[in-house]
Amino acid sequence: MNVITDYPDLWLDALRGTVVLFFAGGLIAIVLGVIVGAMRVSPIPVARAIGTVYVNTIRNTPLTLIFFFFAFGIPLLVDFRVDFLVLAIWALGIYTATYVAETIRSGINTVPVGQAEAARALGLTFGQVMSTVVLPQASRSVIPPMMSVFIALLKNTTVATGFSVVNLGNIRADMSENGENQLVVLLWVMVVFVALVLLLAWLQRILENKWRVAR
Repeated sequence: MNVITDYPDLWLDALRGTVVLFFAGGLIAIVLGVIVGAMRVSPIPVARAIGTVYVNTIRNTPLTLIFFFFAFGIPLLVDFRVDFLVLAIWALGIYTATYVAETIRSGINTVPVGQAEAARALGLTFGQVMSTVVLPQASRSVIPPMMSVFIALLKNTTVATGFSVVNLGNIRADMSENGENQLVVLLWVMVVFVALVLLLAWLQRILENKWRVAR
């Protein structure tokens, strides 16, 4: 416990960085993922094509390369200095959005086609069909896979360590400079991540119980 009690500020800063990366990146991923997921099932060919290219391109690109682009490419494209934390958040959000989009798309496919057709027959637009008929039903079936996506996002925050963003992934280096046992530090980092993942699993059970589909 000494590695924690002797350096509370370091642990709090690292935990705060991980939480910020997770929540901010997750928010971007949800918003962008829902939009792209809807585009993937859109009746408009251009929208489907754009969604498909986005998902297949970003999802099949290693996250580290996306971080490299944001860390070294974006600063060359803009005339002002951008904080690495902001760049890391966008990198995580844009990458994770592809998995959110595919999860949303799989959930949409579980909704009977007849319901969407009936809604369109009543005169609802595609956006109205998605927001009022399809997505509310699809959200029930995507909770487990969506939570898996966010658990992966939580662990992916450690990639930001290589780009000078403070989080739990780089606390080992800070502790090493103070002469602490690196193995012990890594074990405590593992404990913290396990606790955070268990918290997400607990949230998943709550949502599943609340939105359980009657069978």
